[in-house]
Amino acid sequence: MHRLFTGFFLIGILGALAQLLTGDLEAPSRVVTALWQAADLAVEVSLGLIGVLALWSGLFRLAEQSRLADRMAGAVRPLLGRLMPSLRRDPGAGGAVSMNLAANMLGLDNAATPLGLKAMEALQQHNPEPRRATDSQIMFLVLNTSSVTLVPVTVLLYRAQQGAADPAAVYLPMLMATTVSTFVGVALTARVQRIPLRDPLLLAVAGGWLCLLGLLALAVYLSPPELGAVLSGLIGNGILLAVIAVFFWAAWRARIDSYDCFVEGAKEGFTLAVKLIPYLVAMLAAIAMLRASGALELFLDGVRHGAAALGWDTRFVDALPVALLKPLSGSGARAAMLDVMQTQGVDSLAGRMAAVMQGSTETTFYVLAVYFGSVGIRDMRYALWCGLGADLAGLLAAIGFSYLFFG
Repeated sequence: MHRLFTGFFLIGILGALAQLLTGDLEAPSRVVTALWQAADLAVEVSLGLIGVLALWSGLFRLAEQSRLADRMAGAVRPLLGRLMPSLRRDPGAGGAVSMNLAANMLGLDNAATPLGLKAMEALQQHNPEPRRATDSQIMFLVLNTSSVTLVPVTVLLYRAQQGAADPAAVYLPMLMATTVSTFVGVALTARVQRIPLRDPLLLAVAGGWLCLLGLLALAVYLSPPELGAVLSGLIGNGILLAVIAVFFWAAWRARIDSYDCFVEGAKEGFTLAVKLIPYLVAMLAAIAMLRASGALELFLDGVRHGAAALGWDTRFVDALPVALLKPLSGSGARAAMLDVMQTQGVDSLAGRMAAVMQGSTETTFYVLAVYFGSVGIRDMRYALWCGLGADLAGLLAAIGFSYLFFG
């Protein structure tokens, strides 16, 4: 990550120097001004997120304390047994893996990472070659880098903070893109591991999920063009309200003091918003350097000309920085998404596409480094390529579904 960060700054400085040598005397001033503006924007964005982060942190605390994630884990355990056969012989590891994926589906990031580390440690206990990843560990990593998130709160929060008319308008295409990422990642890994995917339970779950998404997409597609985005937002908002209702229902069933529980969780949201500031300052400043120096625009122009030569619509090019950074850095992709929203407009095609890209996959290199590094694995075998294959599928799907929904 430090090489990427340093490279952005050095390329920005070299770009400013190149513009200066060609007679543009304002280039250094423009780059420095962009640097200060990016730092101010990072603080403004982070502080603007305090309220909504506190809200959702409080709601997620209800899900944790009511053991809703545990019940979801029990529901997905039979499915995971088909994809990771070793879990049938290791109930302890199966529980940890299920809880991690359930937390990811609910958007419980704070709970998902420690649960994931525990799951990886449990899987490592039965690893005959401790420095080499097992098939189950690789499948677990791919599921984490591409897992379907039912509540993509972070992306919706940033859209709301940037003034989107309907922050949830991107919810359905985002859900469809991350579904493609998960299906492709699982299919690639299963093919390498020779896991049969024609199991009746796997086919039933996959078919049911695809039918549901297909019906929702068909409803949006068949609606009049001016109502397509409105209907997508209506579906997204409806699903979010249903999730909130389930959180409170689970808390009521568990006899939890929902008010005190919510307030305790909301305190974490305030802390999280403040913690985001240094990361956003770092990456927004680096991207601002690239953009102000002309280096980023030069690269995007090259891609734009190539796409035009093939007869493609070129509007997707403006959102590409998110796609390029997503596998490498979560904070970098988040900063790129904010940069696209600021420069292109939060409700422009590029702004919406950047949001869908951000929610379509996870940060593959980070997940691999943290999860494998935590148990001392050095030989990751084919995990990286399966993870990147899922990333590519998700990002391409994000482009396609954004055109389909937002034209």
